[in-house]
Order: sequence, then C-alpha cells, then structure tokens
Amino acid sequence: MKIATFNINGINKRLNNLMAWLADAAPDIVCLQELKATDRQFPATALAEAGYEAVWKGEASWNGVAILCRGATPVLTRDMLPGDPSDRQARYIEAACNGVIVGCLYAPNGNPQPGPKFDFKLAWTKRLIAHAHELWSSDLPIVLAGDFNIVPEPRDIYETTFYKDNALIQPESRALFNQLLDQGWTDAIRHIHPDAIVYTFWDYMRNRWERDAGLRLDHLLLSSNLVRKLKNAGVDKAIRGYPGASDHAPAWVHI
Repeated sequence: MKIATFNINGINKRLNNLMAWLADAAPDIVCLQELKATDRQFPATALAEAGYEAVWKGEASWNGVAILCRGATPVLTRDMLPGDPSDRQARYIEAACNGVIVGCLYAPNGNPQPGPKFDFKLAWTKRLIAHAHELWSSDLPIVLAGDFNIVPEPRDIYETTFYKDNALIQPESRALFNQLLDQGWTDAIRHIHPDAIVYTFWDYMRNRWERDAGLRLDHLLLSSNLVRKLKNAGVDKAIRGYPGASDHAPAWVHI
C-alpha cells in the first residue's frame, strides 16, 4: 500500500498536475491540503473517473483538506480537530481506508510571529497532540499525514538566515513536533532516510526551486503497528518542476 500526502495549493488550478501524478505514481491513499475550494467546487467526478473516491472538507479561497482512496470508498470518521468548537477552519479530516485510519492535516502557518497567528498555531498543534494521543491509545493502524508547517530540525531547511524569525522553525514549534514523536509516532521519511537531506517545499520566490533551497514541511507519522510494515518512503520531487506546479511535492510511504 502506498500512502501519500500532497499540498496541492489549489486543487482546481492544479488538477491536471494532480491527475498526471496520480496516473504515474498510483498511490492507494492520498492526503491533500490547501484545496482552496468549497465543498461544491471539489472535483469529485474527475477524481472518480481516475479511480479515486474521496472525502473532503472545503473552504472558500483558503485551507481545505481531502482524503482520496483508490478503488474503495473512504469512511469519514472526523472532519474537524477536536478541542475548540469555535475553530471552523478546514484543516483536519480523518477517515478509514483499506484497513488504515488516516488523519489528514494542514496545520496553521503561524506567521507573523510573535502574534495571534503564532499563538493559534501553537494552540492548534497542542490540540493535534491531544487527539493524536487518543488515536495512539486505540492501537489501530494509523497514519497522520499532511503539511505540519514545522521544520523539525536545522538539516530540514537549506542553509539560510532568511527564515530565522519564521514560525516554521521556532523552538516552540519544533518542541511540539517532538512531543508527537515522544508519544511513539515515527517520522517515516526520517526513519527511512536517517542521514539524508530531504525537502518537500520550495518557495516560488528567489529561484528557490532552481537552487534546491527547500524545507521539509510535509510529514507522515506512523503508529508502531505500521512502522513494522514500512518498506520505503520518499518524496516525488520531480513534481515540483511541472509547469504551474504547487510549491510542495508529494511525500509518500510504502506499507
């Protein structure tokens, strides 16, 4: 089983790119972020024609998350991160697909920091940690996948001082990511590639793609019963070079 996460950065704008990648990579489960589409604008028919059923939570112009399942219908279990009923942003969706519970997330960026957006980022991630603990306690096979908007370690960002004040690399952000790992979750990319430089995001500005000036923001965290079955993990980096590409590339695991 191949499980992938892809911040598509506008699903309708980049639908051709998404379809080309689906046809080439043939993932069984896909977590999508930044749909930037309402529920009614989600291209369910086109995806079904490509062999993928889906559940999704849209939002006009911003955010939006979806889970695609090839050859099966995902069973929606949650479309909101618990812990704050006032939070209506479309940033989390969860479903059962092919015997795996999949949590798809698009965490807040948190910039500028300090400030209310950074405070919201930290509070949202703490809610994710609390929910992840409940999921972990279930002993089910689970993957938490998506754009965490956290660069876990200094080696997960190109050498630069440009991001020194950015919410993505602040000690508070990294500490919360480590809290997830301390629960027992395994960072699949780092598990398979313990010493490699791996990026999943290249900003459109300043030729960062051409210079390979990237960041690792997109992660797949696995429960222990999936880690035992983990065969490989990687990033389909070439997708970032497509005409009109998202600024992210798909990250994936083989179970």
